[in-house]
Amino acid sequence: MVASIGKNIAAKIHLWLGLGSGLVVFIVALTGSLLVFEEELEPILYARFHVVTPPAHARRLPLDQLVAAARAQFPGKKVGRIELEPHPDRTVIIGLQQSKKAKDLLSVAVNPYTGQVVDSRQEEAAFFAVVLRLHRYLCMGDTGKVITGISCSMFLFIMVTGLVLWWPNRKNRKQRFTVKWNASFKRLNWDLHAILGFYVLPFVFLIALTGLVWSYKWVNNLLFYAFDGKPQTKREAPANPSAGTPKSTQLYEKIYAETSRLLPYTGVVTFTFPETDSLSITASKKNHEAAISNIVDFLYFDNKTGDLVKKRLYDDETMGFKARRVVFPIHTGSILGWPTKLIALVVALSAASLPVTGFCIWWGRRRKGKKASSATAKKPTARKIPNPQLGIQNL
Repeated sequence: MVASIGKNIAAKIHLWLGLGSGLVVFIVALTGSLLVFEEELEPILYARFHVVTPPAHARRLPLDQLVAAARAQFPGKKVGRIELEPHPDRTVIIGLQQSKKAKDLLSVAVNPYTGQVVDSRQEEAAFFAVVLRLHRYLCMGDTGKVITGISCSMFLFIMVTGLVLWWPNRKNRKQRFTVKWNASFKRLNWDLHAILGFYVLPFVFLIALTGLVWSYKWVNNLLFYAFDGKPQTKREAPANPSAGTPKSTQLYEKIYAETSRLLPYTGVVTFTFPETDSLSITASKKNHEAAISNIVDFLYFDNKTGDLVKKRLYDDETMGFKARRVVFPIHTGSILGWPTKLIALVVALSAASLPVTGFCIWWGRRRKGKKASSATAKKPTARKIPNPQLGIQNL
């Protein structure tokens, strides 16, 4: 009796939360599946932008010369970012900004061997940038962030109530673990919703839970409180030591050479330039040789002389910062490379299917209920035939 009442309550919660968040969950899960292999698909979709043919025995031109070529093609813009891939057949991408707005970033791809600008794009309009905005904010800014945050929170409760509804008894235990592929559409749809949902539930729950780190600041701080006993501290580039000194003509090449020397492992190097000359240049390098992904070291350089100002290495970070670094690869499935990415892809597509199959279950029951009500309303009421011996009171 108690179990039956509990399942009825769980069913109502599961239904109404599902109807309320289903469309958002579908969009978030589907866009998430596209983002799983973003790093691999990006150079394929935008080969002209990313890929060059390195000539035999050719050496890369100095970075300062490449930056100068990009700025000559697009004058009046300030250098905001430089990105260098470790592969010899990749372009050097230089981000130019006309204003302080992040969406104003123009990415310019330069052939590192010839100095020729091969392509450019407004970063805001790139395919994966649009997919990411859909995934995080539904392309609706802060309003969309609130909607996706609430919907993902609801999805966590949906998964818990779904597990309660799926929970087998002695009679249906076998049926709860096996999809009956040759069954009717109604039965197959139910199996795909309930049984497939059960198998992917631990992974989807973890992905949705880690996603809340981007939706709510208090969740992010909770992670730091758990490991460091205090909220996340703001990280920014240190003050630049040499104010007023003329800028070195080989500034960027000097910074890159020193970064490669101090961080000799393979990985993408990114220079981030401050909005004002009062702060140092940040050089970050992602360690492709680490056991898990998203391991990044930071170096800070004088924006005039290129001298090292400060190191911020991953090994010296707090436990809270290291835990926060792991959240992203867990969420995207990139934590252990291709194997976990494939799992994340299957899980994301399965999660996207759950609102669809769930809606079909609800719609089928709704139509069945309407048909039953209509049939009851149309059914003629049995008319009693008067018995002459009893008089007219029976009419």
